[in-house]
Amino acid sequence: MAVSIAFACGDYDRTRALRDGRVVADGIDLTYVPLIPEELFFRQIRFREFEAAELSFANTIILQSRGESPFVALPVFPSRFFRHGFIWVSARSGITRPEELRGKRIGVPEYHLTAAVWLRGALEDDFGLRPEDVHWLEGGLNEPHRQSRLEVRPEGVRIEPIPAGRTLNEMLVAGELDAVMAARYPRAFEAGDPAVRRLFPDYPSVERDYYRRHRNFPIMHCVVLRRDVYERYPWVAPSLCKALSAAKRLALEGMWDTGALPLALPWLLPQIEELRDLVGVDFWPYGFEANRHDIETLIAYLRRQKMLAREVSAEEVFAPNTLVEPKL
Repeated sequence: MAVSIAFACGDYDRTRALRDGRVVADGIDLTYVPLIPEELFFRQIRFREFEAAELSFANTIILQSRGESPFVALPVFPSRFFRHGFIWVSARSGITRPEELRGKRIGVPEYHLTAAVWLRGALEDDFGLRPEDVHWLEGGLNEPHRQSRLEVRPEGVRIEPIPAGRTLNEMLVAGELDAVMAARYPRAFEAGDPAVRRLFPDYPSVERDYYRRHRNFPIMHCVVLRRDVYERYPWVAPSLCKALSAAKRLALEGMWDTGALPLALPWLLPQIEELRDLVGVDFWPYGFEANRHDIETLIAYLRRQKMLAREVSAEEVFAPNTLVEPKL
């Protein structure tokens, strides 16, 4: 008899075959619940509603460091994103270089947002900007009253909420914030408001250079199982890994269609060719060893940013029976 699992995840090309039934997870009666990350992460961390879910990778590691985490991670990463293009500065600030962020007021939806963790790590590595050098302000990007899913207050770092009823977007436009880091666009930038611009206008070049030097393709989200589910049915973890890997493989193979473009992107194939040259044929890898460097980099960034309650090894974050893939 199959085990019933509700799996909450974004609606991605790399997971769609699991949602539409082209791929079936062995021994699992799966209900796919499509949700956007902001809603999903809040509900899963606060209420643990789903047996399996996509989750913020930084939050997953932070919870593990605190002991008795309610989740075990799978080495499956539905969201990866180079984020240098997601730092915006106020035109009033006069900032043109990353070093000029020192001593400034930077807004973030949540300090522990995985995108912000990666960006702070990259800014410290490449430009010497430490988190302690900045005044951080938390709040909703385009809507007020964002409620944080975790309480994170690193020692020696100045973090405070923005005023009630305000948004990071409007404060950036008004020059009350010098910069904003986020995982989505401020509305003013989307609308073409000249009061807001990117810190790195040619961000793809900056991101390619970052990858060449550091070999990091930043992991944003992982997949987790509730610990009670894993302890009762440990075999569910490798079964889900296998199914999600098969779904991803179908998506990547479908992108490489030279007869007709599968996506409405005119230069899709040249972009894939460039990715293969830069990253490799498997440019979106799953599995623990294939991602060890990125996993350990994020853990190191979290440690440096004083967000871990104790030292965490890469291995302990994941279900033990998913660390090594069976060879066929």
